[in-house]
Amino acid sequence: MLREQFEEHARVLDKTLASQLPALERAAELAEACLRSGGKILIFGNGGSAADAQHFAAELEGRFEMDRAALSAVALTVNTSTLTAVSNDYGFQQIFSRQVEGLATAGDLAIAISTSGNSANVVAAARVARDLGCKVVGLTGEGGGDLAEHCDALIAVPSKTVSRIQEMHELCLHCLAAWLERRLFSGEDPGDNA
Repeated sequence: MLREQFEEHARVLDKTLASQLPALERAAELAEACLRSGGKILIFGNGGSAADAQHFAAELEGRFEMDRAALSAVALTVNTSTLTAVSNDYGFQQIFSRQVEGLATAGDLAIAISTSGNSANVVAAARVARDLGCKVVGLTGEGGGDLAEHCDALIAVPSKTVSRIQEMHELCLHCLAAWLERRLFSGEDPGDNA
């Protein structure tokens, strides 16, 4: 059973690399343009995707592989007072869209993470972000779900298995962090090796 998990991971990894590299490069370009213009990156998702949002924000605000200046990133999953107040007063579907409404400005980037692509609160926040003039990157599973129509770049992992989708999302976020560090702080063009 353990070997099967590794083998399935390897199959999904190969399929993701073969089909999603252009979308990942587009996402990296959007993130770089946002940060170069003084914008910020807002990241959100539920459950394991919330953990991914926090992980990615930490790598941008802190460091990934190099010591450098902090990058502007906010995980919308961490403020329990906001999450519980908005959920209580407006409903769980608005926990992210309400924060996007208050924090986002035109030129910012929203990274919306949902393994199904159908999480209502994630889709609602992506819609608000687009309405406010932000670009949206979606990370989903196969097909993209409802989130797909609200994205400027969609990384749709070719799998229906949540754990495999989450593993690919984490790898994609690490790729984005590496791209941003190299492009913004060393002048290297990671696109040369895409």
